Amino acid sequence: MADPHLKITDICLLVENIERAVDFYTRVLGFRLRRRAEGFADFHSDGITLAAWEIDHINNHCGVSNRRAPPKAHKACIAVRLDTPADIDAMFQRLTAQGVSFVSAPGDYPWNARCAYFTDPDDNVWEIYAWYPDGPKHDFDSSETPAG
Repeated sequence: MADPHLKITDICLLVENIERAVDFYTRVLGFRLRRRAEGFADFHSDGITLAAWEIDHINNHCGVSNRRAPPKAHKACIAVRLDTPADIDAMFQRLTAQGVSFVSAPGDYPWNARCAYFTDPDDNVWEIYAWYPDGPKHDFDSSETPAG
C-alpha cells in the first residue's frame, strides 16, 4: 500500500425515513439526487459522496444494528465550507425561511471562522462555516510536533 492514510470518499447517514431524507437533502439543502434504490439514496457533491441509508434497510441487508439513539442524540457533524463569512448569514436566512431549525444563529468563533449549526430531520448535526481572511487559528501539520 503506497499511502497508509485513509481517504474519505463517502459519508453515509443512517436515517429513519429515506423519503423524508431525500426531500430534505434535495429540496432544502439543494443536493442533486444521483442514485436512488430501496432504502438508499446518494447525492452529487464535490469530491465526496453524501448518502442516506434507512437504518432498518442496512440492518436487514448487512446486519448493522438498527438500535435507535434517543432524539437529539448526535452522532456526527457534517461541515460545509462556504466562501465568505457573509455567505453564512445568507445561507442561514435561506434555510430558516425553508423551516430549518438552527441550533444557534451565525456567530464568530475563536478559530477565526463564522459558523452556524442546524440539524436535519434525523437530528444529524450540520455546520456551515467560512474562514475569515486570516484563515484558521491554531493550525499545524499533524506530521509535525507543535511548538511549545
